[in-house]
Amino acid sequence: MSEPPGAAVSLAEAPPPADTPSRPLAAQRVLPLRRPGRWIATAVVLVLAAQFVHGLVSNPFYQWDRFGYWFLRPTILDGLLITLEVAAYSAVLGLLGGILLALARLSRSPVLRAVSWTYVWALRSIPLIVVLLFLYNFSALYRTLSVGVPFGPAFFTFDESRLATDMAVAVIGLSLNEAAYAAEVVRGGILSVDQGQHEAASALGLPKGYQFRRIVFPQALRSITPNYVNQLIGLIKATSLVFYVSLLDLFGTAQTMGATYPGDIVPLLLVVTVWYLILTSVVSVIQFYVERYYARGATRTLPPTPLQKLRTGLTDLRDRIRREAAV
Repeated sequence: MSEPPGAAVSLAEAPPPADTPSRPLAAQRVLPLRRPGRWIATAVVLVLAAQFVHGLVSNPFYQWDRFGYWFLRPTILDGLLITLEVAAYSAVLGLLGGILLALARLSRSPVLRAVSWTYVWALRSIPLIVVLLFLYNFSALYRTLSVGVPFGPAFFTFDESRLATDMAVAVIGLSLNEAAYAAEVVRGGILSVDQGQHEAASALGLPKGYQFRRIVFPQALRSITPNYVNQLIGLIKATSLVFYVSLLDLFGTAQTMGATYPGDIVPLLLVVTVWYLILTSVVSVIQFYVERYYARGATRTLPPTPLQKLRTGLTDLRDRIRREAAV
């Protein structure tokens, strides 16, 4: 029986629209949205980067031949070794001092809290160069140091001028300054631990020291590590100030050689710059793997390493080329 004129036609029997593509739906390609602004910005950045690199390489003022001459000279490497020693000692002592200050700041004793807050406030307010110069001239204020009964007899007496070597002044000054900043990093990490962890540990009857060592501090390290490693990078750069207390570190050696060879000042500064870039890059790589280690249990999947990212990128590029060739 035929349908009357004007009757509805089912979708199965309806003819396809005139603009329907002839190819099946599986063979059709979805074109991405074009973003001309992104390509223009990329082109501008690449042009500026190319001009910068070209000027860096072709400008004779940089004297890259002299840079190669100074880069691995024994005097430069000796200064680099002193920089590493000062940074290592200061980082360890500063972190230990920061932990003690953070615990004092979080204690129930008002005296400990007041002393810790005052120390952090004072050392973060005074420039590091002032602290170093003050310690360097400390013997003018106190020629001898003694240990004994307050306001009473002294049991031991030390000659301050013999103890305060250039290395000791540099390490003590940097450690005192670093402890003030590390205290805030550690305190923030401890406060980031969920309060339920403290309550659960207390409910089990665990001693306070055991709670801190085995429960609170390991969880706080997840927050402390990236912040303190960032502070460590600043410490490595701050070691350049020890030149002002007569310690010939990497920067001090370059300054001394620049005074002896005035024509090589720019190459020597480039040598110092490259070595600091290398040191901070190594610390950044260590920071990545330490953060990745402490991320276990906090994230479902660990962040990929640079090698894994490179391998994934090459695999995606190969698959894309194959898809383009197949079409």
